[in-house]
Amino acid sequence: MKQSFTKGIFAAAILSLTITSCTSENRDEIVSPEEVAVQANAENLNSDLLDCSYVDVNWASTAVLKTGLPLATDSNFMTGQMTKIAAYWKRTKPALSFVSDAANQNSTYNAISYSTGKIYYGYAIFADAKAKGGNIVNAMILAHEYGHQLQYAYSLPSVKENTARPNELEADGFAGYYLRRPTGYNQDTFAKIAAAYEFAQSIGDYQTTSAGHHGTPPQRRSAVRLGFLLAQYDLTAADFDYNFFYYYTGVLNETYRTAKNTRFPELDAYMSNYTEELKQIQTNEISAEEFKSLK
Repeated sequence: MKQSFTKGIFAAAILSLTITSCTSENRDEIVSPEEVAVQANAENLNSDLLDCSYVDVNWASTAVLKTGLPLATDSNFMTGQMTKIAAYWKRTKPALSFVSDAANQNSTYNAISYSTGKIYYGYAIFADAKAKGGNIVNAMILAHEYGHQLQYAYSLPSVKENTARPNELEADGFAGYYLRRPTGYNQDTFAKIAAAYEFAQSIGDYQTTSAGHHGTPPQRRSAVRLGFLLAQYDLTAADFDYNFFYYYTGVLNETYRTAKNTRFPELDAYMSNYTEELKQIQTNEISAEEFKSLK
């Protein structure tokens, strides 16, 4: 049986699972292949979609695993981003699949990263993210999920708590980092990233004692802002982890003042300009609207 590591939006999961593989034998052929191809060409539908009869225990029993999204352009964007994110970190690309549920589409409002090298992305969260902010929001979510793949690979995060918060906030940071990097999503102004992350912070939670706690909305905002700032420098995943928690924790308890970041002095000099701002984001002194205007 597969065990869920965290619950809720943007989740990570560990241990193994068994699923039915996606093959042409599982495909739901309502019309002939020729008719599907004609319709797909006319409406930009994905004529190569395959589906399976079972996903896993993290999804509704009526959910179906898909090889793509209804629109071919959406599928191409997501698979292209998956390739680009993995290439940026110089690692193997995870298997990206999508989850649909005709009986209850809201059940697919999630994305989960598995320790077995898979990412499952729900139809509902993709559609809502695209409607609210366009492609960059789904690029952000995918980069967040890939952040969990980095955590699996390098035994991160280095900070542990009784909830999923450090895992999820660091994944937010990894996403902010990737969105800014020139060879990543290459967004050079924070306003573009902040608009995408309004989607993420909107599903932050205040269940601070729950095992599945992902961080409050202000904490999620500060995590992506920190990731964006760290993207001024080219860092390995391990170095990112070190700096992320050095500043994320340090700006609240001010330990960064008493234990200087001697490992990264140039980065520390740069970050010293932003520590007070990060604290104000974390404590909600900088509102969501002000957050969007940060440079």
